[in-house]
Amino acid sequence: MSFVRLLIAAVFVSAPCFAQDDLSNMFKDSTKRGEPVIATFKSTRIINGQSNETLGKGELDFRVGHRFGDIGGANGGSKTFFGIDNSSDIRIAFEYGITDKLTAGIGRTKGSGNLSQLYEGVIKYRLLQQTTDNRVPLAITLFGNAVVSAMESAEEVSSPSYFGKFSDRMSYTAQVVLARQFGHAFSLAVLPTYVHRNRVGYADMNNMFAPGVGGRLRFTNRLALVVDYFVPFRDQESKDYAKTLGMEYYNTLGVGLEIETGGHVFNLSFTNSTAILENQFIPETTSTWTNGQFRWGFNISRRFDLDRKHKK
Repeated sequence: MSFVRLLIAAVFVSAPCFAQDDLSNMFKDSTKRGEPVIATFKSTRIINGQSNETLGKGELDFRVGHRFGDIGGANGGSKTFFGIDNSSDIRIAFEYGITDKLTAGIGRTKGSGNLSQLYEGVIKYRLLQQTTDNRVPLAITLFGNAVVSAMESAEEVSSPSYFGKFSDRMSYTAQVVLARQFGHAFSLAVLPTYVHRNRVGYADMNNMFAPGVGGRLRFTNRLALVVDYFVPFRDQESKDYAKTLGMEYYNTLGVGLEIETGGHVFNLSFTNSTAILENQFIPETTSTWTNGQFRWGFNISRRFDLDRKHKK
């Protein structure tokens, strides 16, 4: 009998403890609902294309991008140390988080193609952020830039780098980034992109639409595979005329390894694009992987927190 009383007493004493644990677990689960999904991508760029990520308020991102020369083909091989001796494009930029959703920046790019000595203004706005409960299934970010060339005008009026007026130096990009994180390891982005160039060569296109896609596959907390691919919609007349000049346009493919080291995000990549900016690599890529015309490149991102009060 004493044993039964002891058992009943144990049940009544332990019951509130179990109930309290269940209640705390219920509230713990509820706090996870509707939380924003963070770090869909680790950087504001995938390789060539943009990611959905923006900077936090008060964050300053110092970025350096570099593309070397062809690894193989007529301009590559051992004579150029597989492209290391040559530099096809270089970009240095500063981007700043005005708010947690709005990022603005400026940059200077060497340029690769018809225009060089490029100055760029960038704006990026996070419209929607994916949530853990899938009430918001996609992250949506808007990106735009304006680019002006400071190079000396060509003498030939027919040249795409002849500037009869200042506006001929300008080009623009508008892009919508639709991104989703699947679990903790895989992220996917769809990148419909529109490029406008005020001045182009004969039979080339001022306006061009190019859908793109990008992905990130994480191996560890600090190591991931990143890929992006763009398909410019170019009309047949433009393609045919380029062939008469001995040129052919190709889609842009980038494959890289993303390494995170504290405040640095280091991206080592290979791509057939010689240019870094969307204004150039989307409409002007004339090199192809199949001929060894791809190159090693890297993107370095170093962030500085200039608003510690906001973070706290």
